[in-house]
Amino acid sequence: MKRKYAIYKSETGYYYHPYCDTLESLKGTKFEKIISKEQLPVVITGESGYFRFTDKDYMFVKIVESEGCPLTLEEMFFKNQDTFKLGWMSPEGDTYSCNYTNHTKAAVMLCEKYFPTAELPERTLGKAGWLKIIDSWDGTQREHGQFVYSLTGKITKRQVDKLYDLGLYNNEEVQKMIADCEDRW
Repeated sequence: MKRKYAIYKSETGYYYHPYCDTLESLKGTKFEKIISKEQLPVVITGESGYFRFTDKDYMFVKIVESEGCPLTLEEMFFKNQDTFKLGWMSPEGDTYSCNYTNHTKAAVMLCEKYFPTAELPERTLGKAGWLKIIDSWDGTQREHGQFVYSLTGKITKRQVDKLYDLGLYNNEEVQKMIADCEDRW
């Protein structure tokens, strides 16, 4: 069954929420007895929330109808974005951008595409040599930073080259991985 979705844009990719413009479209949700016809249209933001829809929202892009996920991996997590800060990096050096809290969601979609039988997405990516670039802010620093994490402690030459391009080459953890892996190249 097709559903309507409101598509929004962020700095790292597009995201979506279910869009309900009729009482019929609320059936099966916990809001079907809460939201009245006068309140429509609304966007459901999860199990516990919704907001009144407006197409004037500066992040709003469009309404789409879809039977499944209305966005592709590359739409939700921009691939090889010039302004990449946080996300995942493949062993080939391709990056997938996400914000501070979407690493797990990105890992699920990456595994759906590259490792469809995976049961533990983040661990699967890590074992396959993917790097996780996360925010290193610990609450005491004045500015946020970036930390490059490798489950295996290994890094590829292509990843090193991409990290250089991103300005992360001199990070302490990157230098340690390079020193530990240089003989493999």
